[in-house]
Amino acid sequence: MNFCSVFFILSRKGLIKVYIAHEKVPIYLKMTLTIKEAAEYSNIRIKKIESMLREPNCSFVLYVGTKKLVKRSEFEEFVRKKLII
Repeated sequence: MNFCSVFFILSRKGLIKVYIAHEKVPIYLKMTLTIKEAAEYSNIRIKKIESMLREPNCSFVLYVGTKKLVKRSEFEEFVRKKLII
């Protein structure tokens, strides 16, 4: 999904509307994922991922303040090794 920013620049000819397109980084290239992105990427329910992140020895959780992010490569490795989650 792409998104764009809209800016207005005042010039001698008047107000000019400028669009700047931003490319969204593909999930497989990100270092960390939100819980929602991790759920979409892995096809595991959001509530299940949240419960896994609450485990005391969770190797793929990263705290940014109070926000929990998922370390993508560690999460992939965890899922790869598991038969049942």
